[in-house]
Amino acid sequence: MHSEKTLRAQTGWGWLGLNLIVYAASVILLIEAIGSRDGAMLVASLVMLVANIIVSSGFFIVNPNEAAVILLFGAYRGTCKANGFRWANPFFTKRKISLRARNLNGERLKVNEKSGNPIEIAAVVVWQVRNTAQAMFDVDDYNSYVEIQSESAVRHLASRFAYDGGEHEVTLRGATDEVNEELQKELQERLDRAGVQVIEARLSHLAYAPEIAHAMLQRQQASAVVAARRTIVDGAVGMVEMALVELAEKKIVDLPSEAKAHLVSNLLVVLCSDHAAQPVVNAGATH
Repeated sequence: MHSEKTLRAQTGWGWLGLNLIVYAASVILLIEAIGSRDGAMLVASLVMLVANIIVSSGFFIVNPNEAAVILLFGAYRGTCKANGFRWANPFFTKRKISLRARNLNGERLKVNEKSGNPIEIAAVVVWQVRNTAQAMFDVDDYNSYVEIQSESAVRHLASRFAYDGGEHEVTLRGATDEVNEELQKELQERLDRAGVQVIEARLSHLAYAPEIAHAMLQRQQASAVVAARRTIVDGAVGMVEMALVELAEKKIVDLPSEAKAHLVSNLLVVLCSDHAAQPVVNAGATH
């Protein structure tokens, strides 16, 4: 693996001034050599002109959040991150690389989650180049590398967790923060080779595959109904118990066992019913 080295390129403005002076001198010398038909002066002026053209190729510009990777005949010499107008050895090869944060909006993937159910999943990854030497030399194309490894990480993440599950189980739908942290951690491990830093990774789409979506929706609705009924029944039993205790403590009425059972039955029907209760008032005496 390559390690990034800092190369301090000189400012280009001083070299530009010297370059313009030499250009002017070589042109004047060339004109005088042609006028005087002096062969030696002509050769000297041409050599000055060609040498100055070669020196001019050493100028380059580094924009903000950009770096120039410097090579000399295929050997890595360093990375220049100093912004502005710069000059370096004209035989250096300068390869620009962006250090800006980038968004990767992954495509929707159809995969099987931990329970074997087919789901659709996609992720958004925010990343940037951290080590220019690794990004340039350790992988063939770091942009393509990030895309392929991100897709692979999302597929692996989906296979590790169930779409939905119990209260204490980490699931794709319920434990969003934990799942996003796991995705970012795995992505960082995969992209370290390319010198890339993962700033943020999160799921942007999560749903059951269309062929099972309707069945799973029915299952979720049934689970919600059962949970709601359980809550209603628990509350109703508590209210009935409280009513019986209050009646006994305040000695409002002394109910026999049969009457208590009838009262409990009526109260549970009223409290657990989906519709509003319609009381029937017994106006006559019972014998």
